[in-house]
Amino acid sequence: MLDALTEGERTAGGLVATLPGLTQPTVSRHLRVLREVGLVEVRPDAGRRIYALRADGLAAVDTWLERYLRFWSAHPDALERHLHDTHGGTE
Repeated sequence: MLDALTEGERTAGGLVATLPGLTQPTVSRHLRVLREVGLVEVRPDAGRRIYALRADGLAAVDTWLERYLRFWSAHPDALERHLHDTHGGTE
């Protein structure tokens, strides 16, 4: 859903059209959660609700994730090794 919004503002119906397999109620619930956590904003437009990403909300997520990057960058091949060990080299 966030990926779809990187292309620009959309209505809930527009998001449903770009996300096959998700129903209108499911998209609406996700949008509500994304609004509540500050990742998405909504504005009224002639009876429709237009959704867009909130840059400041995404910046907060980036700041939070930054704490964990040292673990990922310190072990860049850990997932590959794990997959090799548990799946016999098939990925």
